[in-house]
Amino acid sequence: MMALCGQSHFRVPYYGGTFYWHAAFLFSLNFINKYHAELCTRWKPGRRTQSANIQEKKTLSDSVTHSALQHVKRPIMHRERKLHRSASPDATDTSSDSAVSRSDAASSPDESPSIKTRSKTQKHFPFSLLPVDCQLHVFSFLSEVEKCSAALVCSDWSRLMRTPRLWRVADFMRLGAFVSGMDGVLASFQEFERWKEWVHQYAYHLVSRRASLLVLRASFDLGDQRTKWADFLLQFLDSVHCGELRELELNWTLTHLEPLDLYPPESMAQICMAKTDQFNSFQALFTQLTRTSPKLRRMKLPFDWSAHSVSLLTRFQHLNVLELNYFWVFKGVRPETMQELTRSLPKLKTLVLQILVPVKDLGISYPLESKSLEFLDVSQSRGLVFSHLDLPALRELRVKKTIRGIILNRRTRVALQTRWSCLYDLLKSGTPKLQVFNSHWLLPGWATQTYLELSEVLLQSCYCIQHTDTWLL
Repeated sequence: MMALCGQSHFRVPYYGGTFYWHAAFLFSLNFINKYHAELCTRWKPGRRTQSANIQEKKTLSDSVTHSALQHVKRPIMHRERKLHRSASPDATDTSSDSAVSRSDAASSPDESPSIKTRSKTQKHFPFSLLPVDCQLHVFSFLSEVEKCSAALVCSDWSRLMRTPRLWRVADFMRLGAFVSGMDGVLASFQEFERWKEWVHQYAYHLVSRRASLLVLRASFDLGDQRTKWADFLLQFLDSVHCGELRELELNWTLTHLEPLDLYPPESMAQICMAKTDQFNSFQALFTQLTRTSPKLRRMKLPFDWSAHSVSLLTRFQHLNVLELNYFWVFKGVRPETMQELTRSLPKLKTLVLQILVPVKDLGISYPLESKSLEFLDVSQSRGLVFSHLDLPALRELRVKKTIRGIILNRRTRVALQTRWSCLYDLLKSGTPKLQVFNSHWLLPGWATQTYLELSEVLLQSCYCIQHTDTWLL
């Protein structure tokens, strides 16, 4: 927050002086962080009379505005003294004479009334006199907890805090025992129940404020027929404004913080039915998003690669960043489906694919075409081999050869590998602007002649017979 405050340089003219945006930022920061504890202790119901509470609020408000003013009083008065000196006819006097004249002017009984008025108004920062848009801009830098605390200050702030555009993020994965970067953290049954209760309270909070979302992050098993997460998420999206939604991160195959032993083990038939329920619920949700949030720019989610899902995904014509993870290990991807997807997204700049090619599809290779793609990462995929690349704007590529331990005799292996194109040949013809290959910066003449470092990178990424000499695939 302090960093955001320090980087604001927008100016708002007021009473002949100049108030900087960072003054408003400092005001909000000082109030929330320095005086929140005092508010909580002094304003508890039943502790004081109403008149005493009003007096406490007035005193606290005066001290807050005075504290915020101290951060901007010196630069403001310094600027006004410079303007006063530049307008004075004695500006060419010596430093001693000008100092005497300034001291005389300060003690003169004929001091300008405008200066007196300005000095009085500068005792308190007039935050409430700022335009509503300015106040909302300041409050937008507060966290959700700080916004709720600020709503307790006064009725004006309480009304401002109900502005829909102050509530831009719906993150159903940010609380609980889960810690970012520690996927192994497990929650108990009691913690999971508390998290579910918090989810519904959080959703009610955003709905009651008519949130206008820019970001949605969630992880719910949409196939769970016990908790009905699919119905919950559909109802939530119907109750908030999603027309401006720009970023979606949705794991629809797993419920956040759900204990592994919450339900008894299922048979393979039950698992297949659960996957079908997940798939159907996801398509229903995805269909709704194509109507309510067509301007999505960033998307991260598991993907089933069915023809219908691909057709829905291609409707998001504003996508810049797309990350698709595998849906099920037994779910394959048709080459023409992948080609259609990348070809149909004209603004796509970044693509991350996690595809697990089944053993039955081991001999299949995939074409990839995109006129806009600049970054491609398929390093988390297994068995993904390219047959054709047409990526004229690509600047960085990350690809990794994964040996899955499939034992083949030499004849079978050679028969497979001879069907695969060398990655180096594909890059030479299909990626003329490539600069970085697996974190290695390519030399200017890489496309005409290979060299030692590039050969080492190809040994780690290419499946062709020239760069793979092993009986394992």
